[in-house]
Amino acid sequence: MITIARNLYQYRELITALAWKNIAIRYKQAYLGILWAVLKPVMLMLIFTLVRSFVGIETGDIPYPILTFAALLPWVFFQESASEGVNSVTSNAALIKKIYFPREVFPLTAMVTKLVELTISFFILAGMMMYYQMMPTIHALWTPVIVLYTMIVALTISFFGAAINVYYRDMSQALPVALSLLMYGSPVIYPLSLVQKKLIEEQAAGEWSERLYMLYTLNPLAGIIDSCQRVLLKGLPPDFDSLLPGLILTMLILPLSYLYFKRAENWFADII
Repeated sequence: MITIARNLYQYRELITALAWKNIAIRYKQAYLGILWAVLKPVMLMLIFTLVRSFVGIETGDIPYPILTFAALLPWVFFQESASEGVNSVTSNAALIKKIYFPREVFPLTAMVTKLVELTISFFILAGMMMYYQMMPTIHALWTPVIVLYTMIVALTISFFGAAINVYYRDMSQALPVALSLLMYGSPVIYPLSLVQKKLIEEQAAGEWSERLYMLYTLNPLAGIIDSCQRVLLKGLPPDFDSLLPGLILTMLILPLSYLYFKRAENWFADII
């Protein structure tokens, strides 16, 4: 983490320039411009709201559309940061062959690009909170910490995936499928409280209930999404019990992912 932070600071101007280039190219000839960045979470929110009208999902006092949109903010940010991070090295092959600088700049740039889009989505959420007359509390100050944690999770996947993708391009094809499946194992469509009710309170899986809940919370996005909803919409602090398993797993995997990336980068220019 210290090395990543040092490189992030040392090459901040390069990362900013590459991120701006990515944004400019992506939205240069788009009529809606950068508003396309928020189209995905808005459309998913509308689809999930429609589905919920048929199947019924308990959300308590929080309106389902804003609860789902708050869940989609960290999820879409993570999903797209990881996806673009995995492809970031191969998509910059020409630059890699010309000059040397730490190759982790590319996954970092992909994440910074999505951070700009995430900021726009937060403005949409603020507008929805005004519409539903929901005022943030002091616990909303946890939001930058939650976003930072999401960035770390995305980088954990990006470093390993980007290195693998240089050698085996199947990685870039398999990751979107895996992330789509992971969404259903994360409290995006339904709240984490529903999982807690079924497994912890009702013991729906019998003696396996608590183990399954622990396995569920090993997914870092479970705690991240729930915490985002709690601090922004419910006026509550993060649930550290749901955050801790995923955080421990991430902290164990991140150094290994980064080490693998650094060892593999020596041959990037030769293979690409």
